[in-house]
Amino acid sequence: MKFSPNVASSRRKSRKAHFTAHSEARRVLMSANLSKELQARHGVRSMPIRKDDEVMIARGVYKTREGKVVSVYRKKMVVHVERITREKANGATVFVGLPASSLTITKLKMDKDRKAKLEAKSKKQKEDVTMSNVD
Repeated sequence: MKFSPNVASSRRKSRKAHFTAHSEARRVLMSANLSKELQARHGVRSMPIRKDDEVMIARGVYKTREGKVVSVYRKKMVVHVERITREKANGATVFVGLPASSLTITKLKMDKDRKAKLEAKSKKQKEDVTMSNVD
């Protein structure tokens, strides 16, 4: 069932919007879940991933490995994590691109803007919970 009149429910239009999204929209698309501990502390389920966050890989070949985010490559929609590398045929080592959805953030790199965003997001979620109890 379609809830928002601003978002198309068509598969074709949704895919086009996803793959042609501009950089700021990709930032939001490249969000990762917070660890259970961080979810309890901040009251927020997920956040856009960022350089210097510490993450644990939840899916794929590198499952359960941990590391710090080296770069967030919005153009390719992948995240590079330290110590997650592979060797190319010519002997060079390169970072393996991981999708943000397969990561869990274990430690956030905090600054004033991110702290404000977390507080606003948790406040909004608390309002949604109280509004759902109104019925």
